[in-house]
Amino acid sequence: MPKFKYVGFTAQGKKVENTIEAETERDAKKMLRRQNIRTTKVIAPSVFEVDLGQWMVDKGIAKPFGQAELMRFTRQLAILINAGVPILECLEILHKQEQNMVLKRVVKNVSTQVEEGKSLFDALSSQQGFNKLYCSLVKAGEAAGILDSILNKLAEFLEKQEKLKKQVKSALTYPVIVVLVGIAVIFGLMTFVVPTFVGMLKESNQEIPWVTQTVIDVSDFFRNYTLLLLAGGVAGSMFFVNFIKTKEGKAQWDRFTMKAPLFGMLIIKGNLGAFTRTLATMLSAGVPIIDSLEICIDTLDNTQIAKDLTKVRQAVIEGKSITEPLGRITYFPPLVTQMMKVGESTGNLDNMLVKVADVFQDEVEELVANLTKLIEPLILVVLGGIIGFVLIAMYLPIFMSAGGASAGGE
Repeated sequence: MPKFKYVGFTAQGKKVENTIEAETERDAKKMLRRQNIRTTKVIAPSVFEVDLGQWMVDKGIAKPFGQAELMRFTRQLAILINAGVPILECLEILHKQEQNMVLKRVVKNVSTQVEEGKSLFDALSSQQGFNKLYCSLVKAGEAAGILDSILNKLAEFLEKQEKLKKQVKSALTYPVIVVLVGIAVIFGLMTFVVPTFVGMLKESNQEIPWVTQTVIDVSDFFRNYTLLLLAGGVAGSMFFVNFIKTKEGKAQWDRFTMKAPLFGMLIIKGNLGAFTRTLATMLSAGVPIIDSLEICIDTLDNTQIAKDLTKVRQAVIEGKSITEPLGRITYFPPLVTQMMKVGESTGNLDNMLVKVADVFQDEVEELVANLTKLIEPLILVVLGGIIGFVLIAMYLPIFMSAGGASAGGE
């Protein structure tokens, strides 16, 4: 928000000169009146004083804050509340030190609403970036008077989610780079190298083997339809992205990824790990199990798993235990179901769910490591095989010619 300079007097008659952040000059005057400051002059910022980062936030250009920023904010807020600092003062401190401009503005808005008498839950619910899970846990923490403890649980939850995402991302980065480089090399061979060999073969009037002719035909196709291929690739990517954004398209894509040979189990266990950890966090905060299940389902990314767990929630509403309908889900591991059954029977379900979530996380980490070990050599073999095939096909006529000349000399 813009910073307005002002000159005024306090209730005690003391002259003050300072700056205040507000959307408009009118808002600045209102905020100063609430602080018992009678203004004599309010000066809007000049063009040269405008904060470019803040201007980008106001225009919606700046990048929104991510989970890492949210995790840091949550952890810091928990520490301040635990230290006995009033909530309004906590928000003002965090606002001053926040570097992310979008989150800085959000914290300012939350602080303003809390100052007006709203609860932290209501203030957060009105801002983007705080999902239903986050807001529900804050509400439970406020009601029970354990907001600092709940915020610590939230920060830990966000930290584990972020750690898992980074592991998957780092594991897939190298294979993706290798594939892109391999595609670029193959495209270069077909577009620039193969035509050079074709010219040499035509000059020598050599007989061209079918293998070499196949590579030449593919090369001609690449050269003649390069722009069409690029346009088709872009159009196909756009169609695919728009398709999976639709309800039916997303459902079909989620079902496909669950059955994918290499990544299916990674998708399933990743989603189940998120579900059990979220459910554990909600139950430990005192949120009823039916409400907890609803929120957990809303936070899942895979629509098919969310659909199956919706049936579990309906069964719980009808009076059944949570483990009975979970046991009917084919991809839900029986061992995990038994662990949850023990937790449910002993009244210690939330702690058991934490252990289950840890099991899923360990399995996901192991899957990621194994996939990396499997994918990297597979990609290298496939790309190396294609490049080797192209080179052999190009040199084959030369080898045949050399062999024929040698036989003729004898």
